[in-house]
Amino acid sequence: MRERDYLPDIAFEGAMWQKATASQPNGDCVEFAKVGGVIGLRDSKLGDGGPVLQFTEAEIAAMLSGAKNGEFDHLV
Repeated sequence: MRERDYLPDIAFEGAMWQKATASQPNGDCVEFAKVGGVIGLRDSKLGDGGPVLQFTEAEIAAMLSGAKNGEFDHLV
């Protein structure tokens, strides 16, 4: 596996963050944003001050495919 560079969290400032419409109003949700080919994930309660986990498009596609196939249903 090839190591990759990560963007500094500041690269996500001003990004268009999006959360699911099924998110709860009490802040139980995460948000996604894309900067270049990197997709950031953060806890919506922490907003701009929170850390950003970074993934490639392929990593997010694999996770979404697994979620659609029910592979993570046992976690909730």
